[in-house]
Amino acid sequence: MKEIFVIVFTIIGALIGAGFASGQELYSFFYIYGIKGIYGIIVTSFLITILIYKILKIIYIKKITNYDEFLSVFIKNKKITKMTNLILNILLLVTFYIMIAGFGAYFEQEIGINKMFGSLILIIMCFCVFQTSVEGVIKISRYIVPILILAIIGIGLINLLTINNLDTNIIDYKTNWLLSSITYSSYNIILLIPVLISLKNQIKREKNIKYIAIISGAITAILAIIIYTLLMRIDIDISKLEMPVVYMIRTFYEKFKTIYAFIILVSIFTTAISIGTGLLQNLNKKGKSYTQFVIFLCITSLIISNFGFSNLVKNVYPFFGYIGIIQIVLILSKNICKK
Repeated sequence: MKEIFVIVFTIIGALIGAGFASGQELYSFFYIYGIKGIYGIIVTSFLITILIYKILKIIYIKKITNYDEFLSVFIKNKKITKMTNLILNILLLVTFYIMIAGFGAYFEQEIGINKMFGSLILIIMCFCVFQTSVEGVIKISRYIVPILILAIIGIGLINLLTINNLDTNIIDYKTNWLLSSITYSSYNIILLIPVLISLKNQIKREKNIKYIAIISGAITAILAIIIYTLLMRIDIDISKLEMPVVYMIRTFYEKFKTIYAFIILVSIFTTAISIGTGLLQNLNKKGKSYTQFVIFLCITSLIISNFGFSNLVKNVYPFFGYIGIIQIVLILSKNICKK
């Protein structure tokens, strides 16, 4: 069981980043559907469970060591493989930038400190962890992610006990909650594949893969529904908020403000190091120039973070979600068998 939860906590640490914990992702993908957004979250969690299972099975059976090898299972054309790998690297890079921007956005919105200062703090922390590679990410996730999960569940239970009314009638007929579920699953899985590949050596028994997938999907669903119900209590225009759930906690549960500050900042940190490590391992396949890649990643993230957290989430994630639909179709249709 220890092996299972070590991997599960690393997966959850990669998933619940700035966009998730702040409510910005769930607002962008599901909020317009009101109560139907919860249906979307359930479908998303189900898809993520199946995809994690199939991806880990492929990685385990085929002994995948990098993203190129993973793509070659589905795509035989090397030019298409290289182009797809390039798209993945761009997404990982942009997502890392979004985590840095989110860290800075929290400092600016809640403390009044210039966002560049907050971004710089996270960059320095990430730089230190990147020197330890994937082992450092696993150790941090093992101890921090369980605390994050319990803290979010605790706040969610208190919210359910005190809730009187939810705005359940927000519907945009121009879009479809099922399509949002698919695109949300899609971009999350694109980000998760390099992380799952980096965990290949942690899987000791093939039978554990199904438990890893089921537990990861269930935790994702629980946390997403909790944060979604927090969003539905907000009484102002959410589009004007960089971090809507942080505003909600400050407004309705001020005594938990410090706890949720911990949740937000650590969620950003765990995702940043998971995504960053996945990117670095994908770029640095032959083990050369690792430190140079780390320095490049950290310096450019400070520059790009100036574009703003909410703008990056709203514009980048849906775009890559649509691109990734092809990939999840290929994964779902793949027949997994041993050599």
